[in-house]
Amino acid sequence: MSTHNLITGASRGIGAAIAATLAIDDIRLVALSSADGDLSDPATPDRLWRTNLDKLDGRIDVLVNNAGVFEGNPLDDPDADWLANWNRTIQVNLTASAQLCRHAVLHWQERASGGRIVNIASRAAYRGDSPAHWHYAASKSGMVAMTKTIARGYARDGILAFAICPGFTMTGMAEEYLASRGGDKLLADIPLGRVAMPDEVGEMARWCALEAPASMTGAVLDVNGASYVR
Repeated sequence: MSTHNLITGASRGIGAAIAATLAIDDIRLVALSSADGDLSDPATPDRLWRTNLDKLDGRIDVLVNNAGVFEGNPLDDPDADWLANWNRTIQVNLTASAQLCRHAVLHWQERASGGRIVNIASRAAYRGDSPAHWHYAASKSGMVAMTKTIARGYARDGILAFAICPGFTMTGMAEEYLASRGGDKLLADIPLGRVAMPDEVGEMARWCALEAPASMTGAVLDVNGASYVR
């Protein structure tokens, strides 16, 4: 029986790499991009789940939450602007993923089928981020905590959850950040001497989605060239 997979944020970068690794013969894949809906709208995740559950004949086996934003939020911005930016990042990066995870867990409990969640978090969940990115670090730390909670709460139902925490990855977003912050200095902080490539993260996500042993549920996998080790 083929596996039915749903992935968000699949138009470019890490998401596109994950989708490519899952585009194999025995996989039915729906790869969502921003064109499919604005995740800053709280109504979007519910609609996306319903719509794509129908596309996949009423069954989703694997959910990969990759969609996210990385937007600066300077501390000295006007109060209303700072709070709006905080709320937008939390909604897109964490709350939308939580909504989809909730649908997935309920779906698998109803079917008594089990399933897998792969959440793409960030190194920032553990080491924080720049002063303009409190909200980003908080959203990714929340994603890690949510993943562990799902793993602990539903393992008996065959529901497995994994988180992947990339450091800098060679996507358009990271390239712009490296250029603005001084790439040489940042690379010096990575013992491997380079940032991760999207296909490296993609392969880790594929393995978690399809092959990782059940006893690994709740694990958080780092891919950061040893720039942060726990």
